[in-house]
Amino acid sequence: MEVVLPATLEEALEAKREMPEARAICGGTDLMVELNFDKGRPAGLIDVARLPELREWRRENGSIFLGSGVTYTRIVRELPWVTSLVQAARSVGSPQIRNRGTVGGNLGTASPAGDALPPLAVHGAEVVFGRAGGSTRTVPFADFLTGPKRHAGEPDELILGARWPVMHGVGTFSKIGTRNAMVISVASLAMVLDEGAREIRVALGSVGPVILRAPEAEQQAAAAVDWDDPAAPLADGVAEEFGRLTAAAARPIDDVRGSAAYRRHAVEVLARRSLAWCADDRRRRAEAGGSGSRGTGVDDAAGSGGGSGSASEEA
Repeated sequence: MEVVLPATLEEALEAKREMPEARAICGGTDLMVELNFDKGRPAGLIDVARLPELREWRRENGSIFLGSGVTYTRIVRELPWVTSLVQAARSVGSPQIRNRGTVGGNLGTASPAGDALPPLAVHGAEVVFGRAGGSTRTVPFADFLTGPKRHAGEPDELILGARWPVMHGVGTFSKIGTRNAMVISVASLAMVLDEGAREIRVALGSVGPVILRAPEAEQQAAAAVDWDDPAAPLADGVAEEFGRLTAAAARPIDDVRGSAAYRRHAVEVLARRSLAWCADDRRRRAEAGGSGSRGTGVDDAAGSGGGSGSASEEA
């Protein structure tokens, strides 16, 4: 197996053009497991871990760009306002895994169990691909996953990162596993309550062949929220109906980590709780004058980019 150690992004893209069957490796927390268990043997490896272009995040005209080489540890430390993504990053593996693992790895593996993927879905992210010669293209997240562990990238492309619009609102992420840590999710759910668009968006992980949305549930909950009064409580039965409709959108299977029936039940519980959590954070934020009741309660983007991540929440 040939291993390429490019010094620049262009060298990495040239290597991918010359060896389209080679796999990119950054943290290695997914790929090395495959290699160690002899589940695959790529033609080559392209080590992109040292490329500075992939290790930065920045603001771009009202959007956030997150390089594919930014680790989960840095996401937690430098992007605390992106609540759903930060909560997902905290749930990944151990501190050692979070120090090495990247969102780019989740995107490249394209597993429906990838913890970072539901937050990207609810934020309306697009995935940015690069080719040798400097050309790039973007794919909406809704079109990115084409099946279990399959995505829309071409053989000669590398994933450069993900980009999503700044959102004003609150968000959350939660998952269920066979234990409290160091576990692949049996079911996961990300949700945002977008004040600007007056939308509720929810995405489900580990309960279908790809990350799933629940449009009927989103419309039902958005219609029930009083967008003009953040302190207004949800009406009786709204969270329960939201949970039922969200569970109906799941397409789970039975496997070693859980039955389809259990996964569907788990989604219903997670959805009901997530809507209540977002409503509560929204109310607390309003009572606090827009500053947020918890450090991770506001999903606004603020601060400087370029990877430095000095941030302050926007009201």
